Amino acid sequence: MEPASSEIREDVYSRQLYAYGAEAMKNMAGANVLFIGLAALGVEIAKNVVLSGVKTCVFYDNNLVQKRDLSSHFFLTVEDIGKKRAHVVTPRLQELNSLVACSFYEDDLTVELISRFSVVVCTNLSFQDQLCINEMTRIIGLPFISARTAGLFGYLFNDFGPKFEVFDTNGEECAAQMIASINDEGTVTCLEDKRHGLETGDYVTFSEIEGMTELNNCPPIKVKVTGPYTFEIGDTSSYSKYVRGGLVQQVKMPKIFEFKSLREQLREPRILPFDFSKLDNPIQMHLGFLALDLFSVRQGHLPRPYNSRDLSIFFKFVDEVKSEAHGDIKISKKYLSNLCYQASGDLPPMQSVLGGFAAQEVMKATSKKFTPLQQFFYFDSLESMPPDAQLNEEDCIPADSRYDGQFAVFGQNYHCKLRNLKTFLVGSGAIGCEILKNWALCGIGSSDIGSIKPLRLSRLQALSHICCLGSINVTDMDTIEKSNLNRQFLFRDSNVSQPKSLVASQAVKHMNGAINIQAYQDRVGEETENVFDDDFFEQLDVVVNALDNVEARRYVDCRCVFYCKPLLESGTLGTKGNTQVVIPYLTESYSSSQDPPEKSIPMCTLKNFPYAIEHTIQWARESFEGLFMRDPETVNQYIDNDTFLGQLQKQPDSTQKEALDIIQKSLVYERPRNFADCVSWARLLFQEYYFNKIAQLLYNFPKDSLTSSGLPFWSYPKRCPTPILFDMNKSLHLSFIVAAANLRAALYGIPSCRDLYVSRFSQLLGANLSIIPSSSRNFIKCALTETHLPEFKPKSNVRIQVSENESIEPESADLEELRRLYSSLPLRDSSLKLTPLYFEKDDDNNFHVDYITACSNLRATAYNIAHADRLKTKGIAGKIIPAVATTTSMIAGLVCLELYKVAFENRKLDSYKCGFINLALPLVTFSEPIAAPKAKYNGKEFTLWDRIEIYGEILIKDLIKKLEEEHQINVMIISCGVSMLYAVFMPKEKRKERYETTVEKLYVSTTHMPIPPHVKSLTIEVLCTDKDGEDVEFPFVRYYLKK
Repeated sequence: MEPASSEIREDVYSRQLYAYGAEAMKNMAGANVLFIGLAALGVEIAKNVVLSGVKTCVFYDNNLVQKRDLSSHFFLTVEDIGKKRAHVVTPRLQELNSLVACSFYEDDLTVELISRFSVVVCTNLSFQDQLCINEMTRIIGLPFISARTAGLFGYLFNDFGPKFEVFDTNGEECAAQMIASINDEGTVTCLEDKRHGLETGDYVTFSEIEGMTELNNCPPIKVKVTGPYTFEIGDTSSYSKYVRGGLVQQVKMPKIFEFKSLREQLREPRILPFDFSKLDNPIQMHLGFLALDLFSVRQGHLPRPYNSRDLSIFFKFVDEVKSEAHGDIKISKKYLSNLCYQASGDLPPMQSVLGGFAAQEVMKATSKKFTPLQQFFYFDSLESMPPDAQLNEEDCIPADSRYDGQFAVFGQNYHCKLRNLKTFLVGSGAIGCEILKNWALCGIGSSDIGSIKPLRLSRLQALSHICCLGSINVTDMDTIEKSNLNRQFLFRDSNVSQPKSLVASQAVKHMNGAINIQAYQDRVGEETENVFDDDFFEQLDVVVNALDNVEARRYVDCRCVFYCKPLLESGTLGTKGNTQVVIPYLTESYSSSQDPPEKSIPMCTLKNFPYAIEHTIQWARESFEGLFMRDPETVNQYIDNDTFLGQLQKQPDSTQKEALDIIQKSLVYERPRNFADCVSWARLLFQEYYFNKIAQLLYNFPKDSLTSSGLPFWSYPKRCPTPILFDMNKSLHLSFIVAAANLRAALYGIPSCRDLYVSRFSQLLGANLSIIPSSSRNFIKCALTETHLPEFKPKSNVRIQVSENESIEPESADLEELRRLYSSLPLRDSSLKLTPLYFEKDDDNNFHVDYITACSNLRATAYNIAHADRLKTKGIAGKIIPAVATTTSMIAGLVCLELYKVAFENRKLDSYKCGFINLALPLVTFSEPIAAPKAKYNGKEFTLWDRIEIYGEILIKDLIKKLEEEHQINVMIISCGVSMLYAVFMPKEKRKERYETTVEKLYVSTTHMPIPPHVKSLTIEVLCTDKDGEDVEFPFVRYYLKK
């Protein structure tokens, strides 16, 4: 096996790097994977693996493409029928990632061939074939993975060998915390600003402890957790007495996992549970799949859907398998009958679920990161069947159609419901691409009826067969970026900068030309309610969110509640993912519950007392935004806006002075003439940030300062800083100068000195400065030598905020000084405008991340905080969400399984599933959606889905009368949005005037805006009391406008 490449293409794998880390990615980049089987499940796994970035993928499948393969296979078309699968699919997989070498193999599989690979993946093979291959992988010592689906059933199996070492079992950040105390018994107590995050059995090491110094930099110690802020490390009575301070840092230790062979596991399976309401199902499936295997081998075909003879034979094989099984297993004939009936079923969402999970196991085998599956995972989604469906063999008989795999499960009649669905997908990024792929393969919104055999249908059913009533609508305002390509598989290099929704629509239209799909490039929000208006939402059957921000999710959720439309919600975070189902009149909405707000860093910590690298990175990001975005914007407003100075004069004196100083310095005193001036400015900035400000802080609070209670001021969590003396021979100092100077030059349109940009900071650490061309070194040295550094003198009147609750009033400006600043402002000349820089994390040549990395690490140096490399800095500063193709695939599959339930009009709350997965552990769990909470008024129950419907045009007094008489309430306030239309506490004359005004006219007069033509109704909120005078909740009123 060739060694892994040492270089990782961050432009391609940037989001994935934050989930796997550099070490795992390097392991993956050296891996060779053999895939045996390229039907739908095989290609789903292969797609995710190729996107993730191994070294080579070799595909083995000599079967010919059949029409039924199109049921779930996104890389096959009608034109491919009759060709070898591997020949057709391999070049299409290669298009996904040019960094992975893809090829196919056609000769016999031998031990010698298999020994060339890092892992072997089998799909839809008989157990006999799996046993043969697994025996070879056991001999060689290779991980073996197999998977299979049958309708709404499927399984995944792992055998990574007798001993498989993992260097990180969960991928979580190592816990780190400050220490409050350590006693002689070895109980460590942490500061109570946050939980330590450790678990019993974790390992830790220590640093910066005063007193008990024996623990500093000690070998990893195993801990026993005794509380959220305490843990034990064993007897420390022989150590020096603890005085104060210290840091505890978790250390990840390798872990060995032991696996049994497939032959052993078939007899005594170790199964991962997936749904605590189905604890008996996995072992039933285990027996069922063994029986299906016997049926297929001995009968020469799979059981036919709803064929009674085949079902009888199948249960004979079940009895045979059961007799050889360990333990007494109770058989559910009803459950296993479904498995038999669906044996030939082929559903795209099931391939996504099992394919995403299996691909993650491939990544574990190649990366040595995350906990592998031990060893079977069985999964079913029988709740996705049409409720109370009475299917028979004729309903599910093959029709020589691309949908035969779906007919085998749901029948042709129920397939019509899928074709006629009107769907709206909001977002076509990673999850959106996967969902669109599933929808196209399922035939949602399709008019493909040419090959469907005629059945005994009602007139309405026959009409729906002929007329496609369904459609797919998708919107996304974003364009495709390079970093999208390794997880948004519908896009290619040639699509970069093109609209996501348009390219995604074209791609799935190529998969299934019969689908009716409409692409929009609009953000879904208040500003586009003329596009996604009443008519648009009212014709929809379901809305699916594939968004990456909470604000947009809440808006779409509110629209779905307003129009009473089902909403399928989902999200991913690295190997974690979740799904939520929102069903009108059954469940709560997405907005009914929300996560607690993200904890912010106190300003005093950020400005003066950082103690974690996250603090210095945030401080550096703020520096970037202030110097290179907000300051230039202020200057440009002064030049462009005639009213700027008038508005500024209404602000506090300190705000005025700050803005005027920025304008004066930017346009007059500090305006650079050339790049040398930019270098000088960067040097002065270095001096201000890392010497002057720190020296001032130490002047206010010397190292030996005491608090009012007599304790040392510089005690944890405060870290006493040290001013930094600039040294051009230190690469970190130089990288700050180079990045800051180039950003300064960009503001003023001065050509940047790219040859000064030696390398990214992560490569500069420890670098030999001789790699910088001598001409560049001399240029920098000359510019720095000519820079005049004013002598620093601490000020006695500077006040520094010490605690979050302390308020420091800004220093007021002298009125005479303000007058001088106003009178000396330069002329407003458009040629003097600056070019503000907006933070862009994915451009490696713009110096943005380089500046923040150097700026942060210099501050970390001053405060003795461990540095962060460029990758970590970019992730924190850019708030990058880790993303991997495997999680995306599985979550999209789970969403589409819920879509079946919506399409088949399932009204049972316990049929729907909200899912949570963490493929790193692995963990797959489901829960019933939370029922819609109920409120009451005058004994009448209602939920957020209920509303009072009133048709205009009526007067306010008539609206009040109608509500009070029909609902026995006393109306107190009527509002619409932020406008108050009526209130009992209004002056009598005002109330009298409004009584005689229509709702429409009152809305227009209070909002000072006309009602847009596309608006059909207004949402009116009523505050009221019941007949006993008690305040009560009341449903909102939907007021229909008269057209």
